[in-house]
Amino acid sequence: METASVKITACTAILLALGLGPGLANAQSNEDLAKKLSNPIASLISVPFQFNYDRGYGPDDGDKATVNIQPVIPFAISENWNVISRTILPLTWQNDIAGPSGTQFGLGDITQSFFFSPSKPTGSGIIWGAGPVFLIPTATDELLGTGKWGAGPTAVVLKQEGPWTLGMLGNHIWSFAGQSDRPNVSSTFLQPFISYTTKDAWTFSLNTESTYDWEANDWSVPINFTVAKLITIDKQPISLTSGLRYWADASENGPNGLGFRLALTFLFPK
Repeated sequence: METASVKITACTAILLALGLGPGLANAQSNEDLAKKLSNPIASLISVPFQFNYDRGYGPDDGDKATVNIQPVIPFAISENWNVISRTILPLTWQNDIAGPSGTQFGLGDITQSFFFSPSKPTGSGIIWGAGPVFLIPTATDELLGTGKWGAGPTAVVLKQEGPWTLGMLGNHIWSFAGQSDRPNVSSTFLQPFISYTTKDAWTFSLNTESTYDWEANDWSVPINFTVAKLITIDKQPISLTSGLRYWADASENGPNGLGFRLALTFLFPK
């Protein structure tokens, strides 16, 4: 327990140095914080570390394990508007995902989104945000990324009523520069989601993270069911998540069957 406390304190110190320090855990109830985590554009700093494992890639039943580091940082730009920065930085290990392609390990491409969102819901309780999304070719291996710079629009809309959260997040990315010998990128991402949060801060979620590749005319449709529990350790709110994923559809060399997800999320309420 002492080692865990030291690690959490170190993480908190780093965020404090950036001016993103945590509030006290009792400033907001765990139930309220858990509900905010179900909102992709909540006014809440969070730093998720999300582990995903899938198999069944290519003819040699390749497998892939990815840790997505996904900091979410809101900024108030006026009394009525916020900008929410959402970053996805993947760290991937994979083996034989494209036939006998061997093993790769390293960084993938960064996806960076910015949502401009009203600071308060509409009169009907609708929460929304929209802005640009960017693809940054940071992959350390050809098989870990696209080799392309990309950009496009992104948007999210949701409603929270009682314990329920229901919404949709989406984006589309076109490539505009990068390695000329790599395929162009034209990709649509759709993420409908629904979740239920209990009084004791358990959250049960169902979503898909579907991608349509317009260049290859292929769908990838993973269906995710996760269970999360928000706890507090030494005044630090933390969400622990686990779940299963079923691949309803995938590209020819994509994964199949079942995968799983684990996540550890640090929350820094104001």
